[in-house]
Amino acid sequence: MSNEKIYEILETVSDPEIPVLTIMDLGIVRKVRLDKVSGEVEVVITPTYSGCPAMDFIEVNIRAALEEAGIVQAKITTELSPAWTTDWLSESGKAKLKAYGIAPPVGSADKLSLLGEKIEIECPRCGSKDTKLVSQFGSTACKSLYQCRECLEPFDYFKCH
Repeated sequence: MSNEKIYEILETVSDPEIPVLTIMDLGIVRKVRLDKVSGEVEVVITPTYSGCPAMDFIEVNIRAALEEAGIVQAKITTELSPAWTTDWLSESGKAKLKAYGIAPPVGSADKLSLLGEKIEIECPRCGSKDTKLVSQFGSTACKSLYQCRECLEPFDYFKCH
């Protein structure tokens, strides 16, 4: 077994909250360590935010995917530092979000909104930038709720952090 093969296995583990994304798309897999002598695999992950309720489920799914591939000695380690950022999302992951109907993060941090400046969020359905923030809180803690003024559809925006 190689590190590359382990990363291929991890590419099959979906995020439970956004099933079109894998944990590799999200960038929560920080590193893989393989002990060639003992055969033990350690997967180091960082949650998208501290206290994310999906992390326990993600750990279970990582372990199950590894076991299915014949890796029974697996250790899942959670590292909180450095903190996860939307900069770690893959370009493929951002495209998958948009295709799924969730606006991907704009820029590398939502500092503009903290300073009261308007950010342009593109509607993932029709592409219009004529959108408005409805609520800072969307379907999960990592998303905000927006509405498009063109097609009138509501949609989630994956917040930068």
